[in-house]
Amino acid sequence: MNIAHLQENRASKIAELRKVTDNPERFDALEAEVRALDKDIRRAATLAEFERQAEAKPDARLENEIRDYSVAKAIRESVAGNLTGREAEVSAELGKGREVRGVMVPTSAIFGEQRAMLTTGSAGNTVATAMGGLIDRLRPVLAVQGMGATIISGLTGNLDLPRLTAGPTAYWVAEDGAPTASDSTFDKVSLAPKTVAGEMYLSRRLTLQNGVALENVLRNDLAFILAQALDKAAIQGGGTNEPDGILSVITENVTAATALSDIAADLIAALEIDDVTGTTGFLTNAALMGAVRKVKDTTGRVIPASEIFHGERVVSSNNVPVVAAENPLIFGAWSNLVLGMWSGVDILANPYSDASKGGLRLHAFLDADIAIRHTEAFSYKNVA
Repeated sequence: MNIAHLQENRASKIAELRKVTDNPERFDALEAEVRALDKDIRRAATLAEFERQAEAKPDARLENEIRDYSVAKAIRESVAGNLTGREAEVSAELGKGREVRGVMVPTSAIFGEQRAMLTTGSAGNTVATAMGGLIDRLRPVLAVQGMGATIISGLTGNLDLPRLTAGPTAYWVAEDGAPTASDSTFDKVSLAPKTVAGEMYLSRRLTLQNGVALENVLRNDLAFILAQALDKAAIQGGGTNEPDGILSVITENVTAATALSDIAADLIAALEIDDVTGTTGFLTNAALMGAVRKVKDTTGRVIPASEIFHGERVVSSNNVPVVAAENPLIFGAWSNLVLGMWSGVDILANPYSDASKGGLRLHAFLDADIAIRHTEAFSYKNVA
């Protein structure tokens, strides 16, 4: 059940209702159809929410501890070799069964809450003016996560997701006849940890700043570099040591259409033909969206994006690459994209590489993998 299609159908029924107020029988029939659509929309919305939550429940105890967790304190104490308090407990819990070179930080502390910087009281003059330059750079949320990808965190071993590939077959039989036996068949989608790493440098002066200010720099910048790497891999990964992404796994949709609205219709139809359901939407880049905003009809009227994409949600991200001077337009049921994360973010603080300047170099490591449950759940076309 596609929510956008159901809502579009409902709108057309209501428009028709307005025209048949003098036809009681037709009015009553249409009213019944609208009420039935309302129930379908509620069910589809409930299903979409369940899909979004499926297999994505982190350890509740650790999540409750994040509110009082300090990334800055964990790094400072790990450098001194005396990690204490809640940060020590969480690092020990996340590090079970694996070698930890620095301090383990929960992924939700990096990708989740962003704490407000406080400038009240005597701390007001401790926030460096140079930090203002970081504001335009805060983009910690993954585009694919916003589209509805399934996030599984807190993994320890490799993960296999069973997948139904074929079901039993029904047969018409003669009286007192027996059908031919048929079975369901399964395979699996596997996730195994692959490491993404990032590095950032903190000057001596920055490490002496107010703790809340430093906390935001760490969370925001680490979130930025790791989220961008995961996002890019989920979209087009497939190089050395990285997971395979959508554009590397899915075959480009073969369509002779050239108009954007026709291409979008073909991509939607590709999923409908394979009976794919769930929360759907388009993902593309800024270059294609720039072209979309210039599309006009024969009278010179700019055609809204909602009409071009047939009421489906569309998101633009610069992590969608330009491929041979063409821009990928991806349509998918996004809960079928699975991002698995093992334990937490391993942060190694190195005070020696830049010892002459008194700074601190941080190396962040995250073990993650990406898989697609059903390749039929995605279709794309490179648009010139």
